[in-house]
Amino acid sequence: MLAGMHGEGDRKFPRGPQRGRPLPRRGRPGEPGGAAARAKGTSWEHVAAWYDKLTGDGGADYHRHLLIPAALRLLNVHAGQKVLDLCCGQGVLARALAQAGAAEVVGVDLSGALIQAARDRGGGEALRYVQADARALGPLADGSFDAAACLMAVHDVDDAGSLFRNLAAALKPAGRAVLVLMHPCFRVPRQSHWGWDDQLKTQYRRMDRYASEIAIPIATHPGARPGEHTMFFHRPLGTYLRLLASAGLAVTGGEELLSHHRSEPGGRSRAENRARGEFPVFLALQLLKLP
Repeated sequence: MLAGMHGEGDRKFPRGPQRGRPLPRRGRPGEPGGAAARAKGTSWEHVAAWYDKLTGDGGADYHRHLLIPAALRLLNVHAGQKVLDLCCGQGVLARALAQAGAAEVVGVDLSGALIQAARDRGGGEALRYVQADARALGPLADGSFDAAACLMAVHDVDDAGSLFRNLAAALKPAGRAVLVLMHPCFRVPRQSHWGWDDQLKTQYRRMDRYASEIAIPIATHPGARPGEHTMFFHRPLGTYLRLLASAGLAVTGGEELLSHHRSEPGGRSRAENRARGEFPVFLALQLLKLP
């Protein structure tokens, strides 16, 4: 699943009275919970048709210009390699990995509807899709993959520690992986905003919360279907680094991705574009499985 469909503007996140709640004990990163409760909190089954239509074959604008190019650069897939796409959604990255030359790409997602959408979209004989929980991969955690990726889905999963452990178990020794996520230091739904300083004529970034680990409901159809939402699990960067290390994954590189958008000419466009060049919206981490 790719939660980044909300785009770069924080105004697109719902701003109802609920401003995020601390993660419950069963859902704190790295801690297991009941399977039914976890599936309900992280599956995108109920929004699969909407998300498939939104993403299409090649991805939304930010997939095409930022996320997929960064994932391919950092993963550097070679011909003949076997690659795992965790939380693959309807296969937008899996198709790109196959086009990049991977011999076999296995896409995994908890949503059966999204897996079916991925199969329906095709993409070649190198692609295979499996409905499975990324937090409990079972036979897929067999150490046979040369590389793995998780694109814009880590913050959709309540138990990131289990996801990372399963990712590591699926990789060969010295296998590579890439995580791409919304930048936890600068983009927290409902807790981060753009502001305007009229005296200095500058756009600034405001963060209301960062260090707290919180679960945030995100409306998929604001105003139209108020009860339909997905969950976003915010964690500070230090939590991610700790969980990756515990899973035996070392961070070997990364990129902080800046928005490619530009404002229409106007009184604030120069300041808005300058701010876009200073505050990254996505974070891509390059990983290596330790021996």
